[in-house]
Amino acid sequence: MPELYHTDLTRFTESAKQFPNIFKARAVDSHKGTHGTLGIVGGAAGMSGAVVLAAEAAIYSGCGKVWAGFNQSALPMPLIPERPEIMLAIAATLQKRNDITAWVVGCGLDLEASGTLLLHTQFTLSHDIPLLLDADALTLVAHDENLAATCREHPALVLTPHPAEAARLLGSSTASVQADRVAAVQCLSETFNATVVLKGRHSLVAEPGAALYTNTSGNAGLATAGSGDVLSGIIGALLAQGIPIGEAVRGGVWLHGAAADVLRDSQIGEIGMLSGELAPAARWLRNRLVAALA
Repeated sequence: MPELYHTDLTRFTESAKQFPNIFKARAVDSHKGTHGTLGIVGGAAGMSGAVVLAAEAAIYSGCGKVWAGFNQSALPMPLIPERPEIMLAIAATLQKRNDITAWVVGCGLDLEASGTLLLHTQFTLSHDIPLLLDADALTLVAHDENLAATCREHPALVLTPHPAEAARLLGSSTASVQADRVAAVQCLSETFNATVVLKGRHSLVAEPGAALYTNTSGNAGLATAGSGDVLSGIIGALLAQGIPIGEAVRGGVWLHGAAADVLRDSQIGEIGMLSGELAPAARWLRNRLVAALA
């Protein structure tokens, strides 16, 4: 059977060596419980696709089990036809589970009262569990000082803002953030005592007590709807698998961009690249790098 993708693997191997826990072979006696359970909360009416994209990215990224939790009164679908492996729940019900090993909150969450309530509830859950906030969750935190104060107390927090969301969190402007991206991401990390991804060309990752990471993988094909949801799913899956937070975030950002490079190299091209194409390419690349680095 011919390869799905065509690229020069050697251009990725040195970067992959930075993330040894991501690019190592699995134990032969592992099972689905070994590789964690991710809970994803978001997906208000009209935005179900955001949670679906994140959940699909997570299952392609090696998570043992994935729950997609929708901020709706009833499930918008009985299952995801292309990915029946993903379990579905109402968000409020999902938050009652006690077997989640990492959370992603915010993908299509909505800015109405129901989203605020879900986010407040999230902060009452175990603080030992990694929590990634993206999209609408970041905007809610920016507009609610009580949420912001609670957010700062979480010891295993990841924030993944784009420049406009970063500006809201900083009480600044998008132009100011873009004028000094290093200062912005470092300020966010210090303010929230969190690992922060400032998305964009050459995404930056700031982590308390660690050197700033500048990502160089990726291309303009990532400028498409749902790309951030896929990134959240990839990072969330790595966190659920027990990868240390800093490595999971930096490695997830790199793998997300590298998957876009694989798609470009495979003659799919940058124009019209779809977010849903990224996760299968990331899976392909991860497995081949595991073999190459063995």
